[in-house]
Amino acid sequence: MEKDFDSKLRIESNSSNGGNLSRSKSFAFRAPQENFTIQEFELGRIYGVGSYSKVVRARKKDSGIVYALKIMDKKFITKENKTNYVKLERIVLDQLDHPGIVRLFFTFQDTFSLYMALESCEGGELFDQITRKGRLPEDEARFYAAEVVDALEYIHGMGLIHRDIKPENLLLTAEGHIKIANFGSVKPMQDSQITILPNASSDDKACTFVGTAAYVPPEVLNSSPATFGNDLWALGCTVYQMLSGTSPFKDASEWLIFQRIIARDIRYPNYFSEEARDLIDQLLDIDPTRRPGAGPDGYDSLKMHPFFRGVDWKNLRAQNPPQLALEQKAHSSDSDDVQDSSWNPSHVGDGSTRQHDGNGGSASSSDAGHVTRIASIDSFDSKWQQFLEPGESVLMISMVKKIQKLTNKKVQLILTNKPKLIYLDPSKLVVKGNIIWSDNSNELNVQVMSPSLFKIFTPKKVLSFEDVKQRAMQWKKAIEALQNR
Repeated sequence: MEKDFDSKLRIESNSSNGGNLSRSKSFAFRAPQENFTIQEFELGRIYGVGSYSKVVRARKKDSGIVYALKIMDKKFITKENKTNYVKLERIVLDQLDHPGIVRLFFTFQDTFSLYMALESCEGGELFDQITRKGRLPEDEARFYAAEVVDALEYIHGMGLIHRDIKPENLLLTAEGHIKIANFGSVKPMQDSQITILPNASSDDKACTFVGTAAYVPPEVLNSSPATFGNDLWALGCTVYQMLSGTSPFKDASEWLIFQRIIARDIRYPNYFSEEARDLIDQLLDIDPTRRPGAGPDGYDSLKMHPFFRGVDWKNLRAQNPPQLALEQKAHSSDSDDVQDSSWNPSHVGDGSTRQHDGNGGSASSSDAGHVTRIASIDSFDSKWQQFLEPGESVLMISMVKKIQKLTNKKVQLILTNKPKLIYLDPSKLVVKGNIIWSDNSNELNVQVMSPSLFKIFTPKKVLSFEDVKQRAMQWKKAIEALQNR
């Protein structure tokens, strides 16, 4: 499999696909392809998850340097025909050089996974700052928005559309400066200054739907070609979310969100300043060519907007950023500490590492039948392995709140390919509930109440959960996909 995958990922070619994009028969990466192994890294907490990857904190044992290590599942990438997307993201990140964009340092691979060592942003996601503070004061929102504008101007100047701007993809350094991350949906335009290798592409049509529902512009929903205005619409949604604590088109389901976007149904809190309301209004213009930053005046029209009055654009990164709100550590069974604990790499890599068998000894993955290498489509810590049967793998996993009448308890919700749907006490590591599976939607049904809230209906009871990462719709789709397999 490794040789087969390498042949698809090879970065040199004897022929060119043509086209107007700048293409090359060979390419010298700034970020080298190393011969490292995952065992050379001490893996820590999980930063985030994606459709075919997860990002974890990783310290190189010999140098002590900390990276954000993006781990991508080869089997899933090949199966879903995502090889070109991965290749494009790697090529784009290698050529981008801006203080507002995460840097790629090196890559490596093994039998099961591809690895990209990215700049570690110890301040976490902007989304977390919004969540912890409830909403941001206007001066803080102005600072973050200005840094995003500065980085977007560079990205668009390079002829690229990011296509997934949102608070989760805006990371913060330890000092509190913004870094745009996650270029998995990037789209090079025809006049892009990025060198594109043969067979590296995001999609065949620029109007392909990508991104996140609450930030998708109306023209994409209407299948219009992608433009720089797509990112500016998402910027408007992000500014709104910073100031209010929620996205402007939040609703009970993805379908309702889309209806509000198409209707441009925006409701402003009365505490928004006139300048903030006007900026958001302009960024959320139905016509993408009228959004400031996308018109003939370029980014000057955006940077000169009254909302940004007083911003020193030439010395932006030299300014003192807002103070970061730290994560609250609980001292009960609701603690999130389990997510931040040391992450055992036994379920990634070539499977040649030794793994504890639970009795103080160890067993290799080749002779321990209960050890299953999981797909890295979502976060997974080796401590949850004990709840899987031989051959069983995790399809989705999240730390969620189980909503009850009197109390809300944090639980680890796990969906497996058995299929099995359980939730665990993350502190005591015991199963608290087993939701009886049924392929019949009348006996097992998921209803999305909002981007973060969802209910699971069974004949005997209704369970309510809150996913702070707003993955309610992902849970619904994952469960329904398994029912319709």
